[in-house]
Amino acid sequence: MSFSKISMIEYYLPSKVSTGDELLRDNPEWRIDDIENKTGVSKRYICDKNETAKDLAISACNKLFDRGVKKNDVDFLIVVTESPENILPPLSCVLQDSLDLQTSIAAFDVNLGCSGFVYGLMLADSIICSQNFNSGILICVDTYSKYISNNDRTCRPLFSDAASAVLISSTNNPTIGPFILGTDGSGSEDLVVKNSGTKNYDKSVPKSLHMNGSQVFMFTMRMVPKIVENLLEKSKNSLDDIDLFVFHQASKIVIDNLKRHLKLQDRKVFEDYSRVGNTVSSSIPIALSQVAKKQLVRNGDLIMIVGFGVGLSWGGTLIKYSE
Repeated sequence: MSFSKISMIEYYLPSKVSTGDELLRDNPEWRIDDIENKTGVSKRYICDKNETAKDLAISACNKLFDRGVKKNDVDFLIVVTESPENILPPLSCVLQDSLDLQTSIAAFDVNLGCSGFVYGLMLADSIICSQNFNSGILICVDTYSKYISNNDRTCRPLFSDAASAVLISSTNNPTIGPFILGTDGSGSEDLVVKNSGTKNYDKSVPKSLHMNGSQVFMFTMRMVPKIVENLLEKSKNSLDDIDLFVFHQASKIVIDNLKRHLKLQDRKVFEDYSRVGNTVSSSIPIALSQVAKKQLVRNGDLIMIVGFGVGLSWGGTLIKYSE
C-alpha cells in the first residue's frame, strides 16, 4: 500500500513591500500603530501591476526544480487559487505548459482560500494512495492585493501575495492524516469578491474584496477548537501528543485567541504572520517551511495544521514530520 509524504516545500514572495508608511500616506486618518498591534503585520508583499498568480507560481516551482526535483517525475499538478489569470482555462493547465511538464500529468484547480492547502493535501494524499501516481506538486497561490481597495481598513493591512510549491511523494509509511473537513456556506457573504463572476456583472464596478471581520473572527473561534477536538478524537491523540500547532496565519489577534481558547503554550504554536502577513492559501505551507528551516521539530514529531476562512470552509490534519 502507498502512502504520501511532504518531501519539499518552496515559496515565493513578490519583491514589492508595502509598509505602514505607505498605508498612512493613502489613509492619513488610520492609526497605524493600533492596526499593527492588533494584526501583528507590519509589512505586506504585493504584486506589481503586471505580475500575476501564474508568475508567482512559476517562481515557486522553479525553486523546487533548482533543488533537484525532476520535471519528468511530476505525475500531477494541483493548483489552489482564488485569483487565477482567467476564469478559464484552469491555471493548472496553463502552468503545465509554462513549466514544461509532461502532457501525461493530471492537472486541475481547487477554488479555495485559507483552508485550501489542507484540501489540496487531502487530494494529493488520495491520489498517491490510489497507487496511480507517485509524486506531484501542490501549488497554493493568491494575489488578493488585486481585489483590495486602497482604503479598505479591514483587508489591506493584512494580506500579502504569495505562492508556495509543495512536492508530495509516495512513501511506505503513513505520515499524513487523518483529515477533518467542513463547510458552512451560510457565511459565504462574510468573505466575498463581488462583481467577480457572472451574477449581475457590471464592468463599471471594480472587483473588491469584502470581509466582515467580526463574523469571520467569531466563526474561527467557534470552529477551530471543534476541529482540534475532532481531529484529536479521530486520531486517538491528546493535546499533549501534538508537538507543534500550525494554524492558518490569519493575524495576531486570531492566533492569540486560539491559544487562549485551547490553553496552548506559546512554544507549541508557530507564528509567522509578522514576517510575511496573511498569505491566504500559502500561509500554512510557508509556515511549515520555516518550521523545518528553524529545526523546531524532529523526525517523528506530530504537527497539527488547521486552515479556515473563505466559504466558509475549514480543514485540519496531522503530519508526522520526516526530513
